[in-house]
Amino acid sequence: MAKKSKKMQEALKKVDATKNYSVVEAIALAKETNIAKFDATVEVAYRLSVDPKKADQQIRGAVVLPNGTGKTQTVLVFAKGEKAKEAEAAGADFVGEADMVQKIQGGWFGFDVVVATPDMMAEVGKLGRVLGPKGLMPNPKTGTVTMDVTKAVNEVKAGKVTYRVDKAGNVHVPIGKVSFDDAKLLENFQTIHETLVKVKPATAKGQYIKNIAVTTTFGPGVKVDQASF
Repeated sequence: MAKKSKKMQEALKKVDATKNYSVVEAIALAKETNIAKFDATVEVAYRLSVDPKKADQQIRGAVVLPNGTGKTQTVLVFAKGEKAKEAEAAGADFVGEADMVQKIQGGWFGFDVVVATPDMMAEVGKLGRVLGPKGLMPNPKTGTVTMDVTKAVNEVKAGKVTYRVDKAGNVHVPIGKVSFDDAKLLENFQTIHETLVKVKPATAKGQYIKNIAVTTTFGPGVKVDQASF
């Protein structure tokens, strides 16, 4: 096991691993124990008692954070004709069709989010093997396969985040940056929490949310008391 840096050891001393902190305390402590020299991302992690192998328990979706993520997302839209013009007018960074497919096949990845109109999905499908593993494949569940390209682009630019349960039943979502005001991080955290509670599958057994933690890019995880929301 890699030796923990002196900074990390100091940070770990400030966090009681056996304690569940209130959401307000957890945010403050996560920021205090941030050891990165840059404006690190603040992320929340949920452990859910769901079985992702079951189709009805594959929790996935998207939500617009009220205070954004602190990161400007670069958007690529696959559309043609009027829809391409609409995407450009909405502020999409890249708009195209077969030309963009070729560019990506050639190894280009200068974007964070991909949006596509339904009629372009046959073209975009050719990129499944390269976009899929990176989690970039457009999906109706996350609002990225749509005829309303204006709304899709606006939401991404406003701070839309996607969430998806992994094989172990975990969900990781960014809620902002260390430089954010505590109140803004709290509001974003509450938005994520309410969303995940709302999408609880009817078939999920036992305690749905097992645990919650908040962390910064290189900082220690701080456990959160669910009752404090």
